[in-house]
Amino acid sequence: MAEGGGGIRIRRLGGDRAGEIRITRFLRNRAVTGAEMFATAAARASARCAGRAVLAIQDTTVVKSGGGGGLYLHPTLVVDAEDGSIVGLAHAQFLERATGRKADRRQRPIEDKESRRWLEGAAAAAKVCASAREVTVVADRESDIYSAFARRPPGVHLLVRAAQDRALEDGERLFARLDALEEAGRATLSLPARPGRPAHEATLAVRHGRFDLARPRNGAARNDPSTIAVHLVDVREIDPPPGENVHWRLITTRPVDGLAQALGVVDLYRRRWAIEQLFRTMKTDGFDIEAVRMEDDAPRQTLAAATLIAAVTIQQLVHARDGGDPQRLRPLLDAFEPKDQPLLEAYCATLEGKTQRQKNPHPRGSLAYASWVLARLGGWTGYYGKPGPVVMLAGWLKFQHGKYAIALTQPTPPLTNTDV
Repeated sequence: MAEGGGGIRIRRLGGDRAGEIRITRFLRNRAVTGAEMFATAAARASARCAGRAVLAIQDTTVVKSGGGGGLYLHPTLVVDAEDGSIVGLAHAQFLERATGRKADRRQRPIEDKESRRWLEGAAAAAKVCASAREVTVVADRESDIYSAFARRPPGVHLLVRAAQDRALEDGERLFARLDALEEAGRATLSLPARPGRPAHEATLAVRHGRFDLARPRNGAARNDPSTIAVHLVDVREIDPPPGENVHWRLITTRPVDGLAQALGVVDLYRRRWAIEQLFRTMKTDGFDIEAVRMEDDAPRQTLAAATLIAAVTIQQLVHARDGGDPQRLRPLLDAFEPKDQPLLEAYCATLEGKTQRQKNPHPRGSLAYASWVLARLGGWTGYYGKPGPVVMLAGWLKFQHGKYAIALTQPTPPLTNTDV
């Protein structure tokens, strides 16, 4: 097993040679699977969904690329629709691509396509988030699939960025009909800087309407309904500066009866950024999982699964770092086990100073309390410095050192899928 220079290092995770051997054995244990680790994470997220309006955000990212294919990971992240806090992981699966099969993709049923992952993610979200007050599955343009709307789980809404200019029931085209709508109003959106585009306040024109999509001739099953009623929300930037401008066509099964609801749909879609941040934590801003070099695929998948679960925890900590309204503080158990709390409190006692300003300002048992501890462990020297994912990652690794150090003084238990 070899590791790349920038990637997560097994030796660093283990803390010493004994810890390195233990983790290596864990990764190579045939009884350990990413599927079981994901199922455990989903069970924990399920308990946190009760009574909440949640978003189940799907996307796909590369773990290892090469030769036109590689290893990909498709997670479904559960996010609170109201405050954007991360609830947990509803589902994840690995995809192994050798070469594309574009020639006959239109004739193959959805069950034989890799794109079935979007349907499977929605079905998993419906099951995991069954106790939620409301569930909306959110995804980008790649999931604009007729069968995904035709087979959406009962009680679950979809919100997808349109990729295809679909035919309508009356034979007209979707985009032309949408462009012909009158503006429902305008809104202002603060856009961060991007390559080729400065940060600026964007003025957006908003249109919305109800449409009946016609079943496509190719790619949809004959038992899919001939039409599907959806709402479209179109937002486009007025007089944008040079560079890329905002233009979103959003398809949703949520009701949209006026400007306020249309803007509400836009706000929900903007929450999709949470999964992009998660991928950055797995990659350039944190673990750099793509730089890992392993000869065997099975331990690579196990490590990638553990990394995804750890990245979810780190993003939960980043979101909780500022504390905020005491009535809305998320509990420690959103990201940690009950047995972790004494260790976090022991670390906290060694990190606090003598003055009130140098003490952890958050109540014990809150996720904000743990965020303060791990930020200090990661080298954060000023409470108002707002640590990012890298600092949280360093603190998380040091916290794992403490857990492994304690574990290595005890008899080694049998390896299980929840050890990482």
